[in-house]
Amino acid sequence: MLITNIKELFGIHLESSLLKGKEMATLPSLEKAYVRIEGEHIIGFGSMTELKTRDGEAMIDAGGCLVMPAWCDSHTHLVFAGSREEEFVDKLKGRSYAEIAARGGGIQNSARRLQDTSEEALYEAARQRLDEIARTGTGAVEIKSGYGLSTAGELKMLRVIKRLRNNSRLTIKSTFLGAHALPERQRGDKQAYLREIIEEMLPVIAREGLADYIDVFCEKGFFDLDDTRQILRAGRRCGLKAKLHANQLHNFGAVQVGIEEGALSVDHLENISEAEIECLKKSNTIPTLLPTAAFFLRLPFPPARQMIDSGLGIALATDYNPGSSPSGNIPLLLAMSCIQMRLLPEEGINALTMNGACAMEVESELGSIAVGKKANLIISKPVPDLAYLPYRFGDNWINKVMIGGEII
Repeated sequence: MLITNIKELFGIHLESSLLKGKEMATLPSLEKAYVRIEGEHIIGFGSMTELKTRDGEAMIDAGGCLVMPAWCDSHTHLVFAGSREEEFVDKLKGRSYAEIAARGGGIQNSARRLQDTSEEALYEAARQRLDEIARTGTGAVEIKSGYGLSTAGELKMLRVIKRLRNNSRLTIKSTFLGAHALPERQRGDKQAYLREIIEEMLPVIAREGLADYIDVFCEKGFFDLDDTRQILRAGRRCGLKAKLHANQLHNFGAVQVGIEEGALSVDHLENISEAEIECLKKSNTIPTLLPTAAFFLRLPFPPARQMIDSGLGIALATDYNPGSSPSGNIPLLLAMSCIQMRLLPEEGINALTMNGACAMEVESELGSIAVGKKANLIISKPVPDLAYLPYRFGDNWINKVMIGGEII
């Protein structure tokens, strides 16, 4: 297959590694370009003036539009049972995230619904959400468990994620988040639930190959620093790399624990200071920001501008979930990141492609335009330039999405 007459081809990075600081503002491109695809992969690209067509090639005329890598969404909770719009109304009435959780809402609400939902129904709903995010340009996604809060429930979620991975064209990574909240049945006995995670859930997850990563909601009122260390270390013994929900509601040392435990990423970071930024600069841990969650919960946006200006590389992700970020729409997230966190369009796109791929460890196959990488591409509608994409927030500027060499 050949994509021709590309106005500008973006994301031609020479190296597949995390972009940091000033590097994030550079999005290498080629004007008046083509891309050649064979099977699932890019096998060539270049200037239209150098193009030599081959007999039998299928052609897609980009019509003078932009082409870029598909998004890599490195933090979602896409498998869930039912929506929580009633809690949205509670928030509008002034109740906080913690107050809603204390009333049996939040994660506990989703956990109760999941217990009553069959694996087949859970799979079908999640499959539809995958189709939805693919249409807005997502080609790779990390999906967490965490609404089971029991051995049976967590395994059900992880088996759904595994089935999605086997049946979808999208690249999918799986994360075990049993430590998302303390189950209602074990309130007042956190140690019993920690034992269930470590002694019952993790052995089955390791045996069946159900997860790539382990995560903890490290937050006051949920899992403290010692709990987090214990769980992440148990996961590491089972072959699971660490990720971490950190510094969403409070700053009490979660980022530092994530770094100490070798976490691939620490995610959220609405409440961080210069101390956390300096620690991150000295580490290989990727800060992943989730601006749509901050927007939905009316929290301060993470200090993305300060982090990039200090030399950090950031990833962006949707946190797609029913309670605090019920959207997987990355074009909207891109606009929000530029408008509310003052990212340049190039920085936002790099955070959602190359750096998102790094936060999922798929940078060798996704995240940029390169020979040998998967042909996961976005073809725009006619737009004047790159800056138009976040400028027209809420506009559907995507014309076609290609996943693994196939238009979806």
